[in-house]
Amino acid sequence: MSTRDQPPAQPPSAEAVEPEGANRYEAVVPHWFYRKVNDPRERWVPFSMQDSERLEEAHCSGGGEADVVVPTSGGRYDVLLGQRQRVAVYWEEEVAEVRRCTWFYKGDKDNKYIPYSEAFSEELEEAYMVAVTLDEWKKKLESPSREVIILHNPKLMVHYQPAASSDEWGSTPTEQGRPRTVKRGVENIAAEIPNGEPLQIDHLVFVVHGIGPACDIRFRSIVQCVNDFRNVSLSMLQAHFRKAQEQQQIGRVEFLPVNWHSSLHSTGVDVDLERITLPSINRLRHFINDTILDVFFYNSSTYCQTIVDTVASEMNRLYHLFLQRNPLFSGGVSIAGHSLGSLILFDLLTNQKASPEEEEGEVGVIHRAPGGVPAGERRLQKAPEKGGEQTPGWLCSQGHRLASSSRGIEEVKEILKELELSEYCDVFEKEKMDGKALFLCTENNLKEMGIPLGPRMKILHYISSQRQMQDQSSAVPRHPGGQGAPPGSPSQHQDSPEDNRNCQYRDIGLGQVSANYPQLDYKPTIFFAFGSPIGMFLTVRGVKRINPNYSLPTCKGFFNIFHPFDPVAYRIEPMIVPDLEFEPMLLPHHKGRKRMHLELKEGLTRMSLDLKNNLLGSLRVAWQSFTRAQLPALEAASTDTGTSTEPEPEAAAEKEPALKSEEPSVAGKEEGSLINVGRLNGGNRIDYVLQEKPIESFNEYLFALQGHLCYWESEDTVLLVLKEIYQTKGITLDQPLPGGQ
Repeated sequence: MSTRDQPPAQPPSAEAVEPEGANRYEAVVPHWFYRKVNDPRERWVPFSMQDSERLEEAHCSGGGEADVVVPTSGGRYDVLLGQRQRVAVYWEEEVAEVRRCTWFYKGDKDNKYIPYSEAFSEELEEAYMVAVTLDEWKKKLESPSREVIILHNPKLMVHYQPAASSDEWGSTPTEQGRPRTVKRGVENIAAEIPNGEPLQIDHLVFVVHGIGPACDIRFRSIVQCVNDFRNVSLSMLQAHFRKAQEQQQIGRVEFLPVNWHSSLHSTGVDVDLERITLPSINRLRHFINDTILDVFFYNSSTYCQTIVDTVASEMNRLYHLFLQRNPLFSGGVSIAGHSLGSLILFDLLTNQKASPEEEEGEVGVIHRAPGGVPAGERRLQKAPEKGGEQTPGWLCSQGHRLASSSRGIEEVKEILKELELSEYCDVFEKEKMDGKALFLCTENNLKEMGIPLGPRMKILHYISSQRQMQDQSSAVPRHPGGQGAPPGSPSQHQDSPEDNRNCQYRDIGLGQVSANYPQLDYKPTIFFAFGSPIGMFLTVRGVKRINPNYSLPTCKGFFNIFHPFDPVAYRIEPMIVPDLEFEPMLLPHHKGRKRMHLELKEGLTRMSLDLKNNLLGSLRVAWQSFTRAQLPALEAASTDTGTSTEPEPEAAAEKEPALKSEEPSVAGKEEGSLINVGRLNGGNRIDYVLQEKPIESFNEYLFALQGHLCYWESEDTVLLVLKEIYQTKGITLDQPLPGGQ
């Protein structure tokens, strides 16, 4: 019995209670955080579950060494584990501090929790383990900054921050300052932790910003705005491509920002502008110098060259760096531009050189390559061999009319003599420039030939004036079958009425700023333009119409997406099909229907049309019966057999147009996607308009600025981008949206 009585005699608190206490203690699960840079407040953001687990695994396997690098955030950031630093890969950004976090306290200014340092968190965890194991609470710990943390119980732990004058009054730190809440473990601070991004990347999209360093109404940078765009794309993939994700057919689309503003304003132009800027209304003038002047910079040959070089070289650099970090990537590359950025990309794309195979396969396609006039000539000369049709494009005016009367080098010499430029005859003769080639010349070509600026301007002015004269002569009405038409007029060549319109097409590169447009190291799959002024700039440059046969040399897809209240956006399709009035394609709502206020507006419009038609029909019937009642009885009797039945068909005929007045609008919407808008987007529609929000419909002017900056967080815009990208891979939405193409 003595052996059985011995265990109760042992100290209960030390040995008997300890096993039970040890079972209650569970080690805290750490989570990795990084400090948000460029933020006025101290803000710590958690890594995704996927990234945190990868960081913890590297840390536990000897990650304290300085040479351990862990890719995070989809490969856009690297974490230097030894230095506890988060570094951007594709763009310049301030290095962010990284912590392995277990204990947190609530900040003074907001409700966000801030992690303790790793060393002090270990001390807190040891004190907590002892308190739980021995069930001894009310423990006090003092941090190196003389801040006191008291562990009252597992659910109540507070942090006291001492005042600066605490020692003078002799008070203890626990009696001063407002207590802060202390939490153990990331699961107790209600942090939103994402699961992580899919590792598989299906497509790469470069995004170019517009004017100024800020890209939205909150004055955020292009990096932050593209981050939002990417996050929206991940949510849209989960909502609308769930089947493909479950079958592991798709991963995600990577969006990378392209910044050209900082390179432009690092050339020293800001110092020059500051020297001449008036001191009054300083903030407004600084805003104009930093944003609005970017448009003028792009129209300057000096700074335009800087901009296009920066955009092209940056996209090429990002492309090769992306391939280096993702060697298994086999997807396509697309580009997107906002505002002025879309115009920069459009000018770059129009000056890309297509491969010889593509050039031979395309007939009648207008192409302006830098110094590449022969490429355009080869295509234009092959057109009659295939169809016998007149050469399309703006070249038909001077290629068939002007050049026909001024062929040969002698004719070029006569033109140069007329312009008092005889000293350059040898240069043109050496380059074998005949009359036709002269009218194909651009400023780039003349510059490559060594023609100085003054003579170059004279020649270009002469070519431009001859074009205008021929445009005016092409406006002469044509006679059926070419009879009575002047010799050599378009009607003498062909009976098709389209030829006269073809002669009005100008080179798509007409009026572009003289610059050496670089070549991209890849062929973009699709070009997306958000809130784009491309149509306006083409019109100002003198391009009134775009040849339906024209397509970008290396990019076969082009989508012009805009908000209805965007003051900077312009349409493209009316420049291709000017004789037909039609609405842009309404972008379907990402939830699968029109917004309620738009449906209500259409319903009220339809109802008012019905009421108007019914009212007019009733009035016509009443008026006709009233006028018939005034006729004599004999006359009415005599007209009973003949004319009495005629007013009824008339009334019916008058009713039909009124009743059918609303039908074309419905039919037009159904046939909107069937309109032939040329080859610029492979025969598909180009212009897409977003649906305005209900609050935006109250005042268009109030939300005009917001309309130009809304694309970064627009689910409808992102969904269209994803839909078109994955359509190239044969992958469609789970459920087609109504109104979609």
